[in-house]
Amino acid sequence: MQTQPIARHAPVRLEARWAGCEDDVRDAQRLRYRVFVQEMGARPTPPEGTAPGLDADRFDAFCDHLLVRAVDPAQGTGPLIGTYRVLTPDAAQRAGGFYTDTEFDLAPLAALRERTVELGRSCVHPDWRSGGVIMVLWSALGQYMVGHRLDTMIGCASIGLDDQGLAAGRLWRRLCHTHLVER
Repeated sequence: MQTQPIARHAPVRLEARWAGCEDDVRDAQRLRYRVFVQEMGARPTPPEGTAPGLDADRFDAFCDHLLVRAVDPAQGTGPLIGTYRVLTPDAAQRAGGFYTDTEFDLAPLAALRERTVELGRSCVHPDWRSGGVIMVLWSALGQYMVGHRLDTMIGCASIGLDDQGLAAGRLWRRLCHTHLVER
């Protein structure tokens, strides 16, 4: 479902809810495509049969998808402006592991797995990156963690390389200095 964007100056409220149908998931995948592929230049390899304009992978079917919409009070609905993908421990088992397992060795975290949630594919529409959307997303994620009795979050983050990797290099050096990151 395509909706017209709401002007930033129009009175809106931000509404978080969990995807309840495939159309909701497709909306999230469209927003992810816009941000990751069109804006950040990612070159994903989606599963065969994925419609054009969607960012999808094999984990989507196992995840809960958090959606934030800018709701115009007069219309009662609005465009999707933020999303997060959430994979619970039980769903990760059905999926054959966490997505993060495909990028990192998580063996040292084995004792935490049964109370760990994986967050991924977080993005916010470029017109709405003032912080409010992230606050709504994280509030809903906190409620989710409490409701599912989870206490550890893991995940991967994308870092743009359009500056020849300068920002990625700075982040790497900082993490090596401040966190348990091997060189």
